[in-house]
Amino acid sequence: MQKIAPCLWFDGKAEEAARFYTSVFSDSRIATTMHYTDAGPGPKGDVLAVTFEIEGQEFMALNGGPQFTFTPAISLFVHCGSQEEIDRYWAKLTDGGTPWQCGWLQDRFGVSWQIAPDVLGEMLRDPDAAKASRVMAVMMKMVKLDIAQLEAAYRG
Repeated sequence: MQKIAPCLWFDGKAEEAARFYTSVFSDSRIATTMHYTDAGPGPKGDVLAVTFEIEGQEFMALNGGPQFTFTPAISLFVHCGSQEEIDRYWAKLTDGGTPWQCGWLQDRFGVSWQIAPDVLGEMLRDPDAAKASRVMAVMMKMVKLDIAQLEAAYRG
């Protein structure tokens, strides 16, 4: 068990969200499901929380009610090694969701994700400021990130 695990607050869709996320990522599973008891606060037998794992990271999906919603202030960053991986996650996570600028998206549950190639960080950290600047300028115009275009900007 991880010492720290993100808890995602849903309004009645915790189980649906956990099933969706574990369908998107191949190395994932639902670990446990907890139900409300007669002590409440939800109806006895309804899903209270689902613990699931994605790529070795534990998450909890909680049916907490309508009081809180997700914002882009917190996002889940997905490291991608190839364009195919970016394309696959992008297609699945934007299904019913909203694409945003610079590789960000909001899925159908309102959770924000960043789908980014690992090579992007390497290019942006390059000590050659001109290379990093060209990459940043191209990235800022993209929605879904395109490795070939980023690399072309890097090369100049």
